Amino acid sequence: MKEFKNEEHESEITGFEEYPIREELLESIRRKGFNEPTPVQKKVLELDNYQQDLIVRAKTGSGKTLAFLLPLLENVNPSTRKPHILILSPTRELTQQTEKEAAWLTSLMDISAVSLVGGLEMMPQIRSLKEGAAIVVGTPGRTLDHINRGTLNTGNICSVVLDEGDQMLDMGFREELEGILDSLPAKRRTWLFSATMPEEVRQLAMKYLNSPHMISLVSDGEQHEDIAHKAYLVPMRRRFEGLVNVLLWERPKRSLIFCHTRMNVIEVSQKLQEEGFKAGALHGEMTQRERNSILASFKNGSVPLLVATNVAARGLDVEGVTHVIQLGLPEDMDTFVHRSGRTGRAGNEGINLILLSPLEAGRFKGILRSSQMKIEWADVPEIDKIRESQREIAEERLLKAQPLPDDATDYASWAADLLERAEAKMLVAKLLSLINSRSTKGYNLTSELDREKERRERSSRTIVSSDRETRAKTALRSAGARPKGTILRFKGGSNTGLDVGKVLRAICSTLDVESSEVGAIRMGENFVNVELLPLAYSRYFQNMSKLAKKGLVPDNTEESTSAEIRPGRYSKIKESKISAKLSERHDASEAYKTYEKRAKRREQEKVSRKSDKWEKFRKDR
Repeated sequence: MKEFKNEEHESEITGFEEYPIREELLESIRRKGFNEPTPVQKKVLELDNYQQDLIVRAKTGSGKTLAFLLPLLENVNPSTRKPHILILSPTRELTQQTEKEAAWLTSLMDISAVSLVGGLEMMPQIRSLKEGAAIVVGTPGRTLDHINRGTLNTGNICSVVLDEGDQMLDMGFREELEGILDSLPAKRRTWLFSATMPEEVRQLAMKYLNSPHMISLVSDGEQHEDIAHKAYLVPMRRRFEGLVNVLLWERPKRSLIFCHTRMNVIEVSQKLQEEGFKAGALHGEMTQRERNSILASFKNGSVPLLVATNVAARGLDVEGVTHVIQLGLPEDMDTFVHRSGRTGRAGNEGINLILLSPLEAGRFKGILRSSQMKIEWADVPEIDKIRESQREIAEERLLKAQPLPDDATDYASWAADLLERAEAKMLVAKLLSLINSRSTKGYNLTSELDREKERRERSSRTIVSSDRETRAKTALRSAGARPKGTILRFKGGSNTGLDVGKVLRAICSTLDVESSEVGAIRMGENFVNVELLPLAYSRYFQNMSKLAKKGLVPDNTEESTSAEIRPGRYSKIKESKISAKLSERHDASEAYKTYEKRAKRREQEKVSRKSDKWEKFRKDR
């Protein structure tokens, strides 16, 4: 097994000049105004051996691009026109951003870079490759396409960077990555940069990296020091209205709003526009021109709210994102962390908000158990508080507004004329009412949320009570006190594709019982015998038709009821109720037989009617 070495020592070196960086690169850095390397840049630059394979775990927006470009460019010949460095990125935006970083960094070295991304024409990329480029930055799909066409010569590539490796694998690029890495020279250095290290990333590293050195600046579930996390509880069916209230309360200057699907993105962005917000949509089915247009509007501030899917927003690096808002429960902790990483970048503070229903909040707390994140919990902002806040803002803007310019005397004379014709107090009140009518006021969600929280609390108490009952059952059974059940016989069996697992799942899900309420299951070729304990048996007759739809049809030709029902101490079913159910069993069986006979008769009548119609049609012809 290949060895992963960890680095734990702290560096006291500061300033780019302290590291072995060639003068042309240092001058480019000075012109850009960078004085102090970021922590990830320090860790990489102070390595003794740049030729070894490397794995770096660092947060998004931590300065990873310079961290790998500076060491890799140290020994590149400025006159070279063949690809020496290959950088693979998950998205077009990140690829083009990396190419721009490489362009300004190498502006004094006469080294060119080219980006290979999908969604754009091949010929301009092929011409750039023929003209010569020492640095190639590409997405996995388009890069492999150029390799297969023979337009990208990989024979001289000595350095490979997998940037955001976890994201590339998460987006399904494993086959493309393996195809690219298999086509490269065996003698090369491979650097993997990834915020997280799931099993799939570890497997890729074990296969293609040789005894890599490990640098980790994050720990699983670690709190990002520049990001504050807050969860708002909103009613399940009023999530959009909750979003409106949160936007009015938080007043983000520039915000990314994450939804699960493309349709969610389109719907939320359109509704926000109808509410008076300046919002745009970003999803995977947009053309490159549409993507570029909306991203430009988002970056220049003309569209301060951008609603996006996870995939569409990956690789985005937009300065000044003050808020990330996540609608609904994220798939897992990694998704939550990656979304939040769109804010709090490059030393700036950011706020990550998540909107959850009371039910989702319970599940989300379960996801957070293994992390160290501190999250503030709050109910959706009340409409009265929102109006009070809006009033304070309006008053502040009005009272602190700049004096009217000299060329605005018409407004002063207009105001004087109005004051002569109307009472000042009522005139101002009408003016405020007119201004306020154009703004979004929010929604009253407090009472609905309180009802939902109350239902959730009652449900939680029921679950706790059920858990206690389950523990009591387990204790009784461990002491040999398991109650006897009733054995039921069903049609089917192994010949029809049934097995013990399918039968158990069908019974537990249909009767809403745990597997401990089902006893022995014996499979035959044409039948299944199932032992139901009292609780499961008490629910059986109400759900016979549902079980039949799942393939468990009662076999009334040979029933086995030899097992005695003995309700245990833990069972809430009275003996009288059980005996009543036993008497119902015969009635239910007879009813089911009657149902089968009627169904067959209706089917025969249907076939007969079709035959008569066809015969009449044939004679008429």
